[in-house]
Amino acid sequence: MNLSVGIVGLPNVGKSTLFNALLKKQQALAANYPFATIEPNIGVVPVPDERLVRLAEITKEEEGMANFPPIKPATVEFVDIAGLLKGASEGAGLGNKFLSHIREVAIIAHVVRAFEDSNVVREGSVDPKSDYETIRTEFALSDLQSIKNSKVKIQKSKVQVKSQNETIESVEKALNEGKPFDSSNLTKEHQDFVRELNLLTSKPEIIVLNASEADYNSKKIEATLYQWSSLLDQDKDKFIVISAKIEEELAVLSLEEQKQYLAELGTEESGLERLIKKAYFELGLISFLTAGEKEVRAWTIRKETNAQQAAGEIHTDFIRNFIKAEVVSYDDFISNGGWKGSLTSGKARLEGRDYIVQDGDVIEFKIGR
Repeated sequence: MNLSVGIVGLPNVGKSTLFNALLKKQQALAANYPFATIEPNIGVVPVPDERLVRLAEITKEEEGMANFPPIKPATVEFVDIAGLLKGASEGAGLGNKFLSHIREVAIIAHVVRAFEDSNVVREGSVDPKSDYETIRTEFALSDLQSIKNSKVKIQKSKVQVKSQNETIESVEKALNEGKPFDSSNLTKEHQDFVRELNLLTSKPEIIVLNASEADYNSKKIEATLYQWSSLLDQDKDKFIVISAKIEEELAVLSLEEQKQYLAELGTEESGLERLIKKAYFELGLISFLTAGEKEVRAWTIRKETNAQQAAGEIHTDFIRNFIKAEVVSYDDFISNGGWKGSLTSGKARLEGRDYIVQDGDVIEFKIGR
């Protein structure tokens, strides 16, 4: 399963700087003028997971290998979408094109400028509150246009569905009142219908406050979260604070140097790690693990996924030919020195197709022909 995160915001709030840091190379053109990014830059980066290194060590020792098996982490696709402006929903600054790119991602990372720098042009940016509201308003206006188009299609359809009309009118009413539409009280059929509308305002969102280097330390980050969550009238859990400049500096350091730099800032995790973890949480995702001589790998699935469907992440044929899943928790796998020790101690168990996979499960699927 691919996790796609769309990086959005006004021009010059630090989106491309963050994107470059995440990819650890200059794949996006970060320039001090609007529309440095026209087509979305897309990059796939690994999900940091220290469990994989430990699994590789255990596997090497257990199998008597000369070298570590290849490590293949789960991945996240970051999409750097060009800066939006007020009027984007009406085409300003190629806005309609940019908004269409946002509809394709799984979750939005909405970057808001929370730093002062007279050398960086403020293209449409005023302050974090108005900047955030400008983008959200453009999302709502774009959604209203999409709903209008859907109503026309329904009216032209030979089979008019009254309930669909009622649902669309409810969505339209909420958007006109400046509220996100809540579909939780709808039937599954109607929830699916709303999902097909692919509303920008309904996409999961992380608000990324791009702070200055001076404000990026353990003492100030928590205060910044409370300050801006109150200012933007959003739950604190929706926010993360980063410094795109610091992420850019971290990108060129060795792992050991990164750890030392982060320790000086009073944190153990980079902005990348926190952004990915937040995206995982918001989308309800977890990782199961596989370990063997061929490779050690993390696979991304949704919470409450059963063993048979999880097997399909490895190969679609595994769904049809699924027999059993041999499962051991990560902690038990490590403490028992791998598969053999886990089997001997009784910590490895056979599970059927309806078993709900847990985060960190180490699994070997038994597949028929």
